[in-house]
Amino acid sequence: MERKNAWSAYTKTDLKKLEDVSVRYRAFLDAGKTERECVTAAIALAEKAGYRDLNRVIAEKGKLKAGDGVYVNVMGKAILLFLMGKQPLEKGINIVGAHVDSPRVDIKQNPLYEDSDLAYLDTHYYGGIKKFLWLARPLALHGVVCKKDGTTVQVVIGEDESDPVIGISDLLIHLSGDLMGKKAGEYVTGEDLDIIIGGKPAKGEEKDAVKATVLGILKEKYGIEEEDFLSAELEAVPAGKSRDFGLDRSMILGYGHDDRVCAFAALDALLGIKGAPETTCCCLFADKEEIGSVGATGMRAQYFENAMAELIALTEKEYSDLTLRRALAACRMLSCDVSAGFDPSFASAFEKKNAAFLGRGVCFNKFTGSRGKGGSNDANAEYIARLRKIMDDASVAFQTAELGKVDVGGGGTIAYICALYGMEVIDSGVPVLSMHAPWEIINKADLFEAVKGYRAFMLNA
Repeated sequence: MERKNAWSAYTKTDLKKLEDVSVRYRAFLDAGKTERECVTAAIALAEKAGYRDLNRVIAEKGKLKAGDGVYVNVMGKAILLFLMGKQPLEKGINIVGAHVDSPRVDIKQNPLYEDSDLAYLDTHYYGGIKKFLWLARPLALHGVVCKKDGTTVQVVIGEDESDPVIGISDLLIHLSGDLMGKKAGEYVTGEDLDIIIGGKPAKGEEKDAVKATVLGILKEKYGIEEEDFLSAELEAVPAGKSRDFGLDRSMILGYGHDDRVCAFAALDALLGIKGAPETTCCCLFADKEEIGSVGATGMRAQYFENAMAELIALTEKEYSDLTLRRALAACRMLSCDVSAGFDPSFASAFEKKNAAFLGRGVCFNKFTGSRGKGGSNDANAEYIARLRKIMDDASVAFQTAELGKVDVGGGGTIAYICALYGMEVIDSGVPVLSMHAPWEIINKADLFEAVKGYRAFMLNA
């Protein structure tokens, strides 16, 4: 039952393909530090591969045929990509879904203030983070500022080597006696995660002179007034690019592996399919998974169902709601989200026989949830048996796992939401070390096997 390390079976050709995938992934990861940036990057890659905006097809009163590729951009934060197959949609489609939001520190709507000759941005953290890990590290600012005149300003500060960075200060060890005695979760509160953004007073200003300097820079560089923060979405993320990790370069260190590694693997798998598949294939990037899949761009919204309805209308003589219901229920899906990689330094949190190991391939989680499988999608054994055959037939290295010991914790994905349609769903992903930390670690072999596995699923499920 113990799975072998995937590296041991690779040929020189495999190693070349693995490195090519890793290079493409790192470029995607570095370009997509927010959900908006990930969607933009996905659209660029899809259009290069010949995919068209579904709304344009609808506006032109066109039809879709096998081999056509289309995408649906959901408010710039989520995206669906479809490669049309030969079989009618009523027989279901093969979906590989992931999410492109990651834990971070968001900027509040009224954020800018000055205290003791320092200018700060007030924040509200997003998703599950260990707050103390975000102190004393360089941060970059990414996002959009939407102005009343209808224009949108793209903001990226801190990624170019010539850019300044920003950050959250920590208390020096010499004065931290009381703090060090607190529980880790109490070391710093959410309201304490304010970002230092400036420290030079503007000449001639008697009040909030440092704040005035910052506003002057924002006005000069971006045309932004302070009131424009009200309609801005700005995210503070770790500054810097992903890196090869380990002296053997077998791993990748980066921000946002959860869950952009699965998103990229799904996209790379889809765009690598040539010609018309037997069954329609779908790559789905959702937003808001880290906070419950809520909102208009989260998986709880109905954009997937709406897109399927449009596809039926573009491929059938007449649209039928019954056809839509049958199509949704007949789908097969991999809910692709990262899994907790076994960490020998914290072995007590895992049950080793049922843990995911870095380097042993793409992971399948029959169920997630917490403790007594609370909040979980629990995949059917019949479905898992079919997946085992698909993976083995395609020579994909895979493993199965649970997320830690039964009573220690747990987690969830978008699987249970999609299962509401009646489709077959299982969780699948890449093992990660330091999940939800500012910098996470994956193994290149697991990424490579995920791309292979997701493509095999799309073509054969």
